[in-house]
Amino acid sequence: MPIDFAAKKAQFHLPEGVVYLDGNSLGPMVKTVPARVDAAVRNEWGEMLIRGWNHAGWMAQPRMLGDRIARLIGAEAGTVVLGDTLSIKVYQALASALDLNPKRRVILSDTGNFPSDLYMAEGLCRTLGGQYRLKTVAPEEVMSAIDESVAVVMLTEVDYRTGRRHHMADITRRAHELGALTVWDLAHSAGAITVDLVGARADFAVGCTYKYLNSGPGGPAFIYVAPRHADAARPALSGWLGHEAPFAFDLSYRPGQGIERMRVGTPPVLQMAALEAALEIWEDVDLHEVHAQSLRLQDQFIKGVESRAPMLQLATPRSHLMRGSQVSFRHPEGYAIMQALIAEGVIGDFRAPDILRFGFTPLYVDEDDVARAVNVLTRILDYGTWDRPEFKQRAAVT
Repeated sequence: MPIDFAAKKAQFHLPEGVVYLDGNSLGPMVKTVPARVDAAVRNEWGEMLIRGWNHAGWMAQPRMLGDRIARLIGAEAGTVVLGDTLSIKVYQALASALDLNPKRRVILSDTGNFPSDLYMAEGLCRTLGGQYRLKTVAPEEVMSAIDESVAVVMLTEVDYRTGRRHHMADITRRAHELGALTVWDLAHSAGAITVDLVGARADFAVGCTYKYLNSGPGGPAFIYVAPRHADAARPALSGWLGHEAPFAFDLSYRPGQGIERMRVGTPPVLQMAALEAALEIWEDVDLHEVHAQSLRLQDQFIKGVESRAPMLQLATPRSHLMRGSQVSFRHPEGYAIMQALIAEGVIGDFRAPDILRFGFTPLYVDEDDVARAVNVLTRILDYGTWDRPEFKQRAAVT
């Protein structure tokens, strides 16, 4: 059945009068989340205490929820596990991939990658004693930069600034042809666009759950390891929950079976309770339909802004094949303009140096929201109401 987007929107808590176009940074709350978290606090933690690990299924949650996310990213059952932060999962995946390709010393990424991913790669290279190096090229140059020196191609599928989308299958195929492995960051893909890890033959993938999957601020990250690597990948972060028998309390590490070895520390039980409730939204959702509707909303927004606010420069690709679920425009005063927008109830965000970024998630954004966003944005630009001191004062989070 076609998705009833209006019915889906009604399942989200959205503050009155707000157009929320920042789900690509933090997803809004699903209405059933407070009750689920309250039950975890009162009935599980409150009443079961330590027994909750067994009786409430806390220990099994990372794999159980991993299987539910696997369906959304085209992964096999039993290949995804949750826990820790996205940066930690990037480090794990990258370190394991390098270990599987020991004769090569180059990590290839692009200049549009999220800086934290690049920082983790730089740190790993330093930890390995300078034997490895990180090479970055422009996003459009990735394919031609893959050669026989590259050990791992590490990319974010959808660029966090511009929404530009890499073609995962083509890049992975090219990497494999030249003997490299791939690590894909799905932070701006999972729950936003169709992903087919199996079809693309991806080696590793990671992602967060607090954006399009609505687990809330600080929600746990996930990691995918292709089955062909699962029992050979050595976890660089050999935490106790990745041990083959955590409660044997051995003094030496023995990796667990398959994806279990990619667990590290104690999982965030209350945050996983929020994610468990949020994932109910996705049980009957076809991501092809979600992304198609997102593209229609994006086109509406682009057309409206370009016809009425020509002083803004589109930073997002026009081609649907190269676009995720966000639209970005450039302006030298982008920060102040975004603060003026937020003050009028249209929430997007700003990314340095000059990007106004807007996320289009049709599960809770509709045509009326887009029309209002265009009207407010153009009015702010027409009247120059962004040009006030309070809108130029930079906050800690932009």
